[in-house]
Amino acid sequence: MDTFENNEMHQAPIPPQEPPIPPQEPPQTSYTYQSAAAGRKESPYADSPYMTGTPRQESPYQHPPQKPPKPRSGRGFVRGLLSLLLVCALVAGGCFITIRQNNLAWSQRLSSMENQHRSELDDLQAQLDALKPEVSLPSGTAAQEGMTPGQLYQSCADSVVAISTTVEATGFYGPASGTASGSGFILSEDGYVVTNYHVVENATEIQVTLHDGQEFAAQLVGKDSSNDIAVLKMDAQDLPAAQIGSSEALVIGDMVAAIGNPLGELSATQTVGYISGINREVTTDNTIINMIQTDAAINPGNSGGPLFNMRGEVIGITTAKYSGTTDSGASIEGIGFAIPIDDVKGIIADLVDFGYVTGAYLGVTVENMDTAAASKYSLPIGAYVRSVEPGMAADRAGIQPKDIIVELGGKTVSSITDLTRALRNYKAGDTTTVTLVRGGSQMTLEVTLDEKPQETTQEPSVPVLPDSEDILGDAFRKFFGN
Repeated sequence: MDTFENNEMHQAPIPPQEPPIPPQEPPQTSYTYQSAAAGRKESPYADSPYMTGTPRQESPYQHPPQKPPKPRSGRGFVRGLLSLLLVCALVAGGCFITIRQNNLAWSQRLSSMENQHRSELDDLQAQLDALKPEVSLPSGTAAQEGMTPGQLYQSCADSVVAISTTVEATGFYGPASGTASGSGFILSEDGYVVTNYHVVENATEIQVTLHDGQEFAAQLVGKDSSNDIAVLKMDAQDLPAAQIGSSEALVIGDMVAAIGNPLGELSATQTVGYISGINREVTTDNTIINMIQTDAAINPGNSGGPLFNMRGEVIGITTAKYSGTTDSGASIEGIGFAIPIDDVKGIIADLVDFGYVTGAYLGVTVENMDTAAASKYSLPIGAYVRSVEPGMAADRAGIQPKDIIVELGGKTVSSITDLTRALRNYKAGDTTTVTLVRGGSQMTLEVTLDEKPQETTQEPSVPVLPDSEDILGDAFRKFFGN
């Protein structure tokens, strides 16, 4: 038996060799542990027992076999993962709460700043409003307020007609006939048509052609030569009548469109322009007519046709134009005129109902004051009375020649146009007041108005002096039909 002492190994003598023994399985290595109680010297290492037998390993020591590691349970991993997720959730929740509180604080601060700035701006605006003067803008019909020119044409062209007439006249070689042309618009569905009087003057036959090509014979219902208005009637029903507007609110710069029959051949032609002027006193055939000026192209054959605003309403009746050249040789372009529809609404109604104008009649001949002479002699600007018709309203009221009418019925009168418009507010038999200046003194007279004489014996209610300048002259008839 081998023994170990003090960590030194003593080998026993090798016994004599014996005959070879057949190979056998090597014996299992085994150790015999003896304690000090068996009579052996106790090992200096309390935990190292003695061994018996000869180990096969080269090392004099053999470590005891180690236990295999125990497999790790899955519960620990899950717990760790849950702990990590819980920590992440807590961190995220804390960040969210912090960000929300910061956003809320900034929102409150920005709202406070916005309210403060708005209050400051309101104070500044109030100061500006207190400084600038009040301005009342005219209620004109700007282009963007209505239809486009294309839409207007589609909507209104059917209500415009072409008019052609056969005219009998006596010439140097005896009676002669000819033709004239113009335009008009349908006033009502039952066949009434409005045009200029000079389009149908002296006509023996009148023919009206609709936009769709239908032709109708028409009869003259009534006329007012002093305002160049005539009403025709044709035997037709369910016609597309034009919409009548108002010329009162027109301002310079409003867009307008004229539809007519220029040259008597180009029916349903539309031209577009703007209001160039208002209250233009245009003289033709010794008659002054208040007109609208426009740069929409007005040509021969357009007379009597409608002038539309961009809402498709008739606000004027195209009547005349300047053409040719000036004394200096300059060409005249883009100066056309139309009668304001408000000036002739009552006249048209009378012509339809009675065949003549029943408007109020004063019975005076007046002219516009010369502003230079009025300033030189300190005279007021008004309608200067040249003559008074015996037995008529003015004569009965005590109006005399050389009086200057400055007001009628509370309306200021500074021209013939003002007097004519003031009279349109009354009917025959109405009583009103006339304020005038005579010999430097102002007085007010009461006047009862007469009925305007019928066309056959009628003189213009506000005639013009023979020596008045005729702006258009013969060119008016030449270019506009008759």
